[in-house]
Amino acid sequence: MAVRIEIPTPLREHTAGKTEVEVAGGTVQEALADLVAKHPTIGPKLFNDGKLRPYINIFLNDEDIRYLDEMQTVVKDGQLVALIPAVAGG
Repeated sequence: MAVRIEIPTPLREHTAGKTEVEVAGGTVQEALADLVAKHPTIGPKLFNDGKLRPYINIFLNDEDIRYLDEMQTVVKDGQLVALIPAVAGG
């Protein structure tokens, strides 16, 4: 199953500059695992001790997965998963 993951600018150095990466998986968790398998250096930016870092927000087709089934949210062929790092400062 091909799912697209949108890579934010600060993380593109880990995906050879790609803005989107095609991955396989039936859930958000599986899709992200495939992303990390293909681009290992992005793993520590997204996860700490196997848990998603709190400042990384994930959207599936414009819906925040926190209001769906979180990492177990089902993804289908052709859907877009967007990684959105929280921004702070002033």
